[in-house]
Amino acid sequence: MGYTFASATILLLLITDPLGNIPIFANALRNVAPERRMWVILREVLIAFLLLLAFMFVGDGFLRLMNLSDLSLQIAGAVVMFLIALRMIFPSAAAEAEPMQGEPLIVPLAIPALAGPSALATVMLLVSQAPARRLEWVAALCVTMAVCAVVLVLSERIQRLAGDRVMMAFERLMGLILVSISVEMLLRGIKAFVGQMGSAT
Repeated sequence: MGYTFASATILLLLITDPLGNIPIFANALRNVAPERRMWVILREVLIAFLLLLAFMFVGDGFLRLMNLSDLSLQIAGAVVMFLIALRMIFPSAAAEAEPMQGEPLIVPLAIPALAGPSALATVMLLVSQAPARRLEWVAALCVTMAVCAVVLVLSERIQRLAGDRVMMAFERLMGLILVSISVEMLLRGIKAFVGQMGSAT
């Protein structure tokens, strides 16, 4: 599946899901002083960005080390993305956890809220499919993380303006789009696998 800078940015935004992460961040930051919240959010976004960036540069080496093919990564990424999207459409009733005590660090905001398994698999997939366009994927990741930072810093205002119903509807719409993308990735992966089996025989 060939990606452009725009489609890669949109895909990363759907997977990192800044709007869907607003309740998670609000819950985790409930016991953090209001004047500290913006700095905590920016720190966690930066940590997520550095982790995803690292996977962009060492992901292909990791694949070779584990003797994994691009095709297996595409199919696995599609499955993980599909499961994440289903959780966006059908959120669990147990998703609302108790507020964290103290200031969160890395978990659960940077990982897995922003840099979760599907985001890590996606950046590795982008680079493995088009290594020569690595700088383009880095730019797409930069735009994604910048949007995440802005949305999450303004999360309290967005929640007040939009309301819970609108936020929930938008979250499920994004989940539906992500389901479609993951199914397309899976079908292309299966088609490529069948083609490889046919040529091998």
